[in-house]
Amino acid sequence: MKASPTALSARTRRIAERTRTETWKKPPRRIETSECITCDSCLRGCPAEFGAIFDRGLDVVIVPELCSGCPVCVLECPVDCIYVDEDWTPTDDALWNHIELTAGGTS
Repeated sequence: MKASPTALSARTRRIAERTRTETWKKPPRRIETSECITCDSCLRGCPAEFGAIFDRGLDVVIVPELCSGCPVCVLECPVDCIYVDEDWTPTDDALWNHIELTAGGTS
């Protein structure tokens, strides 16, 4: 399912501001890299309007500022390595720079 232009522009705004939407009630998700098999099922399943999951070298990571906390990636994961991240930390500049370079696409 394709995201609406409005939803994609909201994602673009979150990328530009490097902030998480304040109205999201659920905390973001995180991937436990020691349990992940790097199958990219979560990346392919993440709704385009969030586009919160990226390959980062040998790891797959969730950018908390882009993650609404929806369960789609959890449902896609064959090894159950995605958890709620109540204590998330801001994304580092290196990953934001990668995201900004690829922001023209849908992740």
